[in-house]
Amino acid sequence: MVGSIEAKKSLLSNGSVQHNGLNLEEKLDEFRRLLGKSDKDPLKVVSVGAGAWGSVFAALLQESYGGFREKFQIRIWRRPGRAVSRSTAKHLFEVINSREDVLRRLIRRCAYLKYVEARLGDRTLYADEILKDGFCLNMVDTPLCPLKVVTNLQEAVWDADIVVNGLPSTETRQVFEEISKYWKERITVPIIISLSKGIETALEPVPHIITPTKMIHQATGVAIENVLYLGGPNIAAEIYNKEYANARICGAEKWRKPLAKFLRQPHFIVWDNSDLVTHEVMGGLKNVYAIGAGMVAALTNESATSKSVYFAHCTSEMIFITHLLAEEPEKLAGPLLADTYVTLLKGRNAWYGQMLAKGEINRDMGDSISGKGMIQVSQS
Repeated sequence: MVGSIEAKKSLLSNGSVQHNGLNLEEKLDEFRRLLGKSDKDPLKVVSVGAGAWGSVFAALLQESYGGFREKFQIRIWRRPGRAVSRSTAKHLFEVINSREDVLRRLIRRCAYLKYVEARLGDRTLYADEILKDGFCLNMVDTPLCPLKVVTNLQEAVWDADIVVNGLPSTETRQVFEEISKYWKERITVPIIISLSKGIETALEPVPHIITPTKMIHQATGVAIENVLYLGGPNIAAEIYNKEYANARICGAEKWRKPLAKFLRQPHFIVWDNSDLVTHEVMGGLKNVYAIGAGMVAALTNESATSKSVYFAHCTSEMIFITHLLAEEPEKLAGPLLADTYVTLLKGRNAWYGQMLAKGEINRDMGDSISGKGMIQVSQS
């Protein structure tokens, strides 16, 4: 079932923001009650992985609920030691100085000097330290709000109520197998929201597809009803800049409806849907289609006819695949179709396809591209 798409916003007399008849604190309290949280026990959320979408998702929650410090805490985990290149540090300095609000914030936090030193070549910046100031390495042109960054995985996840999977699908299983070691003594079961778009394929015992939520379930033993997928036509930087967008959270009814309500914002409308398999598989396969779309665009000099023919073939194949996976799959419409469309239109995989066709990059350069992040495709 699809939830309401109504998104009203008004300012209450006490200065708090009201969404759909509930202000943010009331929405937070309602969700905390569902989890059985006591008054002095904050809702603890951790985003695992600091790519563009994972970082933006964490920043959206921080901006919405971070002011209620006694009731809500969010942190983001990323691996330590990733150095920022000299060229990126130079560009980052330019971005900072072009945004007065960001510049003032860094000066106020006594964090500006390190960017000056990095620009002059006297200091090396690291991805985890700039993320604390709101800079995601994959999208430095879009400064986020400051975030609490943790580089120790056990510290990040051991007591989290909600874990957001912002990892590439190629890293999801490995990281969550490590996480499972830290949850052996847990009494409560966490909720896991996967943002990952990609799939694995396996041949034994019969050919089948493994999605990120399935990887997480297998790696941790967390009941599948507690593992959900959030996807939609979402370009991370545009969502953070408050461009209107929507998404679907898919999974068991127990959590998808409350989460849709909790995550919904005036510019980011979250619907809910029961068809986890179709949405997640299509969320992975569209990344493959996007590489082809980029190649078609480059090789045909942006021919509208050629791109539309390619899009028609992609959607026909998607419909065929969904009927192989489920008896009554979700129709290829709404956010499910829009997610494919926007990725073919504008996304890192489409860019990657264009660069491949133009000969400006090659496969030997790997699937992690500076300034773009991981190029996500299916794997076997």
